[in-house]
Amino acid sequence: MTTLERQYRLLLRAYPHNYRSDHGGELLDVLLESTEPGRRLPPAREAVALLVAGARTRLTQAARGRAWPDGLHLGVTVLTLIQLATLVPYAGRVPLWVGISAAAFLAVLRGRVLLALPLVAAAGVKVWGITHGRPVLDHTILPVYADPLWDAPALYGTGGPIAPAVSYLVAVAGLAVLALRREPVRARSWAWVAAAPVLAGADPAWLDVGGGLGGGSMPVVARVALESALLAGAAWAGRLTGDHRWAIAAGAYLLPALAILFENLAAQTRQDAVHWIVLLTLTLVAAAMPHRGRRHAVL
Repeated sequence: MTTLERQYRLLLRAYPHNYRSDHGGELLDVLLESTEPGRRLPPAREAVALLVAGARTRLTQAARGRAWPDGLHLGVTVLTLIQLATLVPYAGRVPLWVGISAAAFLAVLRGRVLLALPLVAAAGVKVWGITHGRPVLDHTILPVYADPLWDAPALYGTGGPIAPAVSYLVAVAGLAVLALRREPVRARSWAWVAAAPVLAGADPAWLDVGGGLGGGSMPVVARVALESALLAGAAWAGRLTGDHRWAIAAGAYLLPALAILFENLAAQTRQDAVHWIVLLTLTLVAAAMPHRGRRHAVL
């Protein structure tokens, strides 16, 4: 196998597995035949086109079935991921609750709604106790400090108790609605697990954007970049498919974020204000794009 063929095979992995099984060989033959002799790497424009086309194919295949249950499940997946990432720096102090949060996230990720519901509810009750200074459900010593590896404040030591409660309430309500449907939800990719280390170590109340963006705090920069990319991707997906499931997920994410904003207005900096404006704008764009996508398809 030549270097060029290996590179093309790697690029074709952007397409879903079933699409590669049906058309991968044919696509590879066309790509190899159309490339000038002696070339070792695909042209940059062609590589980008393959990645974009692969993403379009994945999104088109994902936009199947009823939009709102899948979008709600996607939103809960994001919330439970953030909840787990928030607790990771405190694993040495509250290992039981980090484990419960991890189990809840994995259950949500794989579509095990009935298993995830009590786990998320239990973690939410514990977080409520921590934010109110009460050792609920066990004898956790408060405040909960981060492990020595992490440069982080006491768990939920900044901000107020409302935003964490809203995050868990939205997640529990979403799981309850999905459980009442008594219909299976799709399992998400294991690739979601890779986002937990990226988000770990960020301020649980998300009040350090100004200092992070100005002072080079990598967890904050990574978090802002990741959320902006995902919300922009939700808008693109809605525009492409005319489907609202990604907008629903973005809305579920926005609710606790707005709770943080309104609970901590006095602590906001100019950079924070820009961050919230971008967050709200991208969410509104994601909500509007499916209508434009459908209009474009009709025209």
